[in-house]
Amino acid sequence: MTVDDLNRRYGAPGRIVFRAGFAGYPEVVLANKYGTAEIALLGANVLSYRPTGHSPVLFRPEKRDYNRGESIHGGLPVCWPQFGKLAIEGMSAHGFARVMPFDVRGTEYSEDMTEITLGLKSSPDTKALWPYDFDLEFKVSVSMKLNLKLTTKNTGDAPFGFTAGFHPYFLVRERNAVSVRGLDGCAYIDARDMSEHVLSGDLAMNSEADHVFTLKPAPKHEFALIDPGLKRAIAMVSTGSGNAVVWNPGPAAKIADFKDGDWSKFVCVEPVSAWPKATATLAPGETSVLAAAIQSNAEPA
Repeated sequence: MTVDDLNRRYGAPGRIVFRAGFAGYPEVVLANKYGTAEIALLGANVLSYRPTGHSPVLFRPEKRDYNRGESIHGGLPVCWPQFGKLAIEGMSAHGFARVMPFDVRGTEYSEDMTEITLGLKSSPDTKALWPYDFDLEFKVSVSMKLNLKLTTKNTGDAPFGFTAGFHPYFLVRERNAVSVRGLDGCAYIDARDMSEHVLSGDLAMNSEADHVFTLKPAPKHEFALIDPGLKRAIAMVSTGSGNAVVWNPGPAAKIADFKDGDWSKFVCVEPVSAWPKATATLAPGETSVLAAAIQSNAEPA
């Protein structure tokens, strides 16, 4: 659909507006009294989220022009059908959903909520990368929080294994001053050398990190990114996540999207269904849900 077609069918003036995006694909802006979010239909990447009266929550590099097939290192990418690169042999890191165009399945809004539902189905393009039939649905809504819901359904006649994750790049004033709460007592693997550790207290982000935490069994998991520089805490609650990854590449990283110093402007706290192997197996007809809610608050005392 063209941008005009999308606005006629799914738009709502001042609340849901489609516009031209990169690589010839549209993006959508969701808005209400609580804030705004921008989502690219290519990859279903949440490009930005800004609560009313607050600084932007997500870091996005200055690069704005991407081609189809290029991954965005910023915003909030969706990682599927694998998180990382160890689950499915031969597949690129973080899977293919983040570089595939999603269809619009519906929009809704009320006084307190603005929502879009995006979808990706198996196709010849996806089967060239992964041989299974699936339906992937991603709901994004702006209310008092940014709400994310990723639903995987096996629409084929054979079971498949997968992993799913959200990869938010949270904007911070200065990485070295930031800490992450909610992981005290959790075992983790340092993916840089595969060494095993247990965290005691908050995680200080005063060096590069690629830590894969095994979360304690619970219906939901709560995390907070404490940022004294911006005088705020970014709170996140996730469900369907067996692991969480905390990542920052540090100054030695060479990532094409980043300018010098960009590494110090974000910390990623990423809820993941399972890692490092594809341990979530879906039988035909079954579904699996990964969800998260993100909120920006004043820094706790």
